[in-house]
Amino acid sequence: MTIDFLDLSASYNYLKAELDEAVLRVLASGRYILGEEVEKFETEWAQYCGSKFAIGVGNGLDALFLALKASDIGEGDEVLVPSFTFIATWLAVSRTGAKPVPIDCDYRTFNINGTLIEKAITPRTRAIIPVHLFGQPADLREISKIADKYSLEVIEDAAQAHGAEYHGLKIGGHGNTACWSFYPGKNLGAAGDGGAITLNCEVMYKKLKNISNYGSDSKYHHTHQGINSRLDEMQASVLTVKLKYLDLMNLRRRKIAGYYLDHLKDASFTLPHVAENRIPVWHQFVIKCRDRSYWAQKLKSFGVPTLVHYPVSPHKQPAYADKEFCDTSLPMAEQLQDEVLSLPIDPMLAESQYSEIVDSILSEPSVKMSGSARNRRGGNQKNVN
Repeated sequence: MTIDFLDLSASYNYLKAELDEAVLRVLASGRYILGEEVEKFETEWAQYCGSKFAIGVGNGLDALFLALKASDIGEGDEVLVPSFTFIATWLAVSRTGAKPVPIDCDYRTFNINGTLIEKAITPRTRAIIPVHLFGQPADLREISKIADKYSLEVIEDAAQAHGAEYHGLKIGGHGNTACWSFYPGKNLGAAGDGGAITLNCEVMYKKLKNISNYGSDSKYHHTHQGINSRLDEMQASVLTVKLKYLDLMNLRRRKIAGYYLDHLKDASFTLPHVAENRIPVWHQFVIKCRDRSYWAQKLKSFGVPTLVHYPVSPHKQPAYADKEFCDTSLPMAEQLQDEVLSLPIDPMLAESQYSEIVDSILSEPSVKMSGSARNRRGGNQKNVN
């Protein structure tokens, strides 16, 4: 049986008729930038997230950078970021001239550890960027309480959290600025790069629209030193089609995740933990294992692909080698970078495929262990979505 980690052609074929019609409609219109398709998607995406406004931009990194720039964050400022995340979160801060200040993560949830935030705040701190990593919502109530106490901006990196819920509200609907990526492999993915920002403040909305379009409100008149970062019409038309099916695709991901959690609960590795009042969307299904290389090779021998998200934390990347971060100790991030392994959770996987993945794991004689042994290792508790 052939199993792909992510089969984008399968998701295209599932929606082929609607996607083809949307793309051909744009081509025939002759309007390829800042037209009706973008306006339609922005309206529908804002409504879906529960925010007042949405702005389509070029990609997720631009979304984060623009949100920071519109908040007048730059040289001399500090922004608190998670220690374990995709490097784009850090790059957006560095691009403004501000300094990313890493906060170590919660080993169970992968997300920023809220109990460590307050002690990292200085007079230069301007914002916190919580990342909803792998589609698992960060603890926004705890983060917002600290942000309010110190008058800090909260800019959510929601690049992996399309449709996730925290305390009954979708991510994007909690009153903060939220930044999105529509990279093809995301839960809501375009047919190329794309991104968006959702927010409730009209003043900031107008400023972001201006900055993302060369700093212009009207053609050839520029009030800010902006950039060119606009969601194009074709990608917007694709996203509008896919948005109709996002909840269905997330439901499929939850079904696969539930199957893994039920059938692998006695495995010799640690399954994902879901904190209370969260409904994740399982952008990735990430296990933790001390013997990662062994498991990756073992599953490969069965034809089961795996990936590592992420093998090197940002503070250990060469891009930040000339900074003080290279000597910073962030133990949870450093432990996770050596242990994490992602299993396939493509919503287009058939039950026969994800059950085959489980059977491949369970075929290993050493995979099972007694409940008491698992508890001694601090194994996974029963997770509820």
